[in-house]
Amino acid sequence: MIEFVRQRPIISAITAFVLLLILASSFPIVPETKQAVVVRFGKPVRILNRFEAGRPIGAAGAGISWRVPIAEQIVWIDKRVQDVDMQRQQVLSTDQRRLEVDAFARYRIVDPLKMFIRARNEEQLRDQLRPILGSEVRNELGRVEFAALLTPERQGIMESVKSSLNLIARQYGAQIIDVRIKKTDLPDGTPLQSAYDRMRTARQQEARSIRAQGAKQAQIIRAEADAEAASTYAASFGKDPDFYDFYRAMQSYQTTFVGDGQDKTSPTSIILSPDNAYLKEFVGKGR
Repeated sequence: MIEFVRQRPIISAITAFVLLLILASSFPIVPETKQAVVVRFGKPVRILNRFEAGRPIGAAGAGISWRVPIAEQIVWIDKRVQDVDMQRQQVLSTDQRRLEVDAFARYRIVDPLKMFIRARNEEQLRDQLRPILGSEVRNELGRVEFAALLTPERQGIMESVKSSLNLIARQYGAQIIDVRIKKTDLPDGTPLQSAYDRMRTARQQEARSIRAQGAKQAQIIRAEADAEAASTYAASFGKDPDFYDFYRAMQSYQTTFVGDGQDKTSPTSIILSPDNAYLKEFVGKGR
């Protein structure tokens, strides 16, 4: 053996390097953020560092493992939460408004074996989930009105999308963590202007209704105040008719001869006979 190495040093070095590579590949290091499916001639045989809910990072599972060189390959799968974006698409709401919706889902692979069997790798899994997410979002938003997306009811809609999508994602070994709408807009052009005109008309009608209710309440309050004032005047007249006549005459004189103090025009002259009944308070009771 030593003689062979001395006679053929280059071949010996290459052979040693290949053997070293084979030995190193026989003991792969599994990161804490990864899980792996060991495949032997195309058939999965075992799982390395499989995801388990509640297990802290750094627990047993990650680290140095082993595999049979050449015969076994390792398919790496991320254990962390991942995102899948829905292709922007139009959705028709129940009030016949077309919406441009952009959404995304967050998921985690919890069953790497099922994921490998159904999708083979993470990229194909993402391609499988993307159209499903779009379909579920379109179905759920098609059951509500556009205004519901602007209220807290939107959270309930997203929970329904999450539940429906999770049922399908489970078939691929994935668990849906959350579903969110990034943006919801009306299409540009005529539909957007028409929607704006409808919203403006609705708000104008609402404003007219509020003003009408306010005017109605004002008339009711004014009528109640006038009735109360008339009742007070009537009670005062019943207690002292002479004083009531005098008080009302003074108010009339002030309005007629003095005014309210806000009239900026020139004063008006009034000529009355001393025997006029309107001036009885100036004449006195004895005359």
